[in-house]
Amino acid sequence: MNKNFEDGILVIRTIAMPADTNPSGDIFGGWLMSQMDLAAGNLAGRVSRGRSATVAVEAMQFLRPVKVGDEVTIYAKLQKVGRTSMQIHVDSWARSRFEVESNQVTNAEFVFVALDDDGQPRQIDPQTDSINEPNK
Repeated sequence: MNKNFEDGILVIRTIAMPADTNPSGDIFGGWLMSQMDLAAGNLAGRVSRGRSATVAVEAMQFLRPVKVGDEVTIYAKLQKVGRTSMQIHVDSWARSRFEVESNQVTNAEFVFVALDDDGQPRQIDPQTDSINEPNK
């Protein structure tokens, strides 16, 4: 299965390395979650036009393992913007290094809050109409 761009924008593409494995030899779920948080944080910064912080991760699902050498591609889509918060859906896909097709490996909902210089919540500018479009 291949990812449709309408479902989110490409934010991160990386290679899963041996240093990122768990005791079973698969890629550690915490590494994958951190990559997803980086991707969501990238989009949150774009939306809030400034500093933001992760405040929640909801509905995290690990669908299949990621192996050493897999190409991991992470897409993010802005779901909702509140006064100070953003909900961002993140999908992760993996492609074995010798294959053509990718398979979805995880998905989750991340919630971020925009922060001011003192680390306090601040209002988000509502100009987010084209944020989910590729190449914008």
